[in-house]
Amino acid sequence: MSGRLAGRVAVVTGAGRGIGRAHALALADAGAAVVVNDLGVNADGTQPRSAPAEEVVAEIRAAGGSAVLSPHDVSDDDGAAALVGIAVEAFGRLDAVVNNAGILRSGLLLRTSGADFRAVLDVHLVGTFLVTRAALAHWREQTKAGEEVDGRIVNTSSSAGLYGFAGETAYGAAKAGVAAFTLIAAAEAERYGVAINAIAPQALTRLTAWAEGDATTDLATPEQVAPLVVWLCSPQARTVTGRVFEVGGGRVSVANGWTPGRWAEAAAVTDLDRVVPELLAEAPAPEPVFMPRG
Repeated sequence: MSGRLAGRVAVVTGAGRGIGRAHALALADAGAAVVVNDLGVNADGTQPRSAPAEEVVAEIRAAGGSAVLSPHDVSDDDGAAALVGIAVEAFGRLDAVVNNAGILRSGLLLRTSGADFRAVLDVHLVGTFLVTRAALAHWREQTKAGEEVDGRIVNTSSSAGLYGFAGETAYGAAKAGVAAFTLIAAAEAERYGVAINAIAPQALTRLTAWAEGDATTDLATPEQVAPLVVWLCSPQARTVTGRVFEVGGGRVSVANGWTPGRWAEAAAVTDLDRVVPELLAEAPAPEPVFMPRG
């Protein structure tokens, strides 16, 4: 297939449904060969099945593109490494990774079990780390061998991680971790010719179905998120790295994250009676934590 990603090979995790499916189809439409990774689980991470990923592979091939299936668990060391191996074995190279896999186990903090908290972090945050590490190790070896690398990694954060959503302590913590991980990984990966960015998508999927109809939301389709991922994986984005983009509904913005405030002298507790109120008065108010109705 022709297009701005012709000749490039991309791995997309969580590509069987929703935003991941839209990414995989858009990357293939732009000319990339795609490794479609998905366990086919329910939104809470249970009941795996192969059909969703198989259907995406079939859809890409029916449109004239190239795609292979990966049923590997991204939260497992061997599974993450196998993703890179499949790309190289099937297509001879790896150029881009889109870390999109995720599950959701909602609940107020006091109603969230340790097992549920860990399960969400394992898929979103640990999975992003493991797949990124496997891809970067591959590209580092290419660099050491004297090959030119033009790699891309696009991670998936969320406004729940950037600003906070009540009832989503696990999901929000994982997505905040993804944003911080992206900044650090980007700084380390630049020497290997790899750009790493993150997106915080706004789209109605299985994981955001609770927001449908809420007047405080303006969620659009997964297909309106995918163009930014295609662009970030393209040659035009070679020098863009260490950024977090909010995207949805045909709009995109660059999130500005934490920024240092003014330092003030405060050597004793009594100094803080004056200093802290002064600093808070100068600082911009944080974005409010989203409180869903009901």
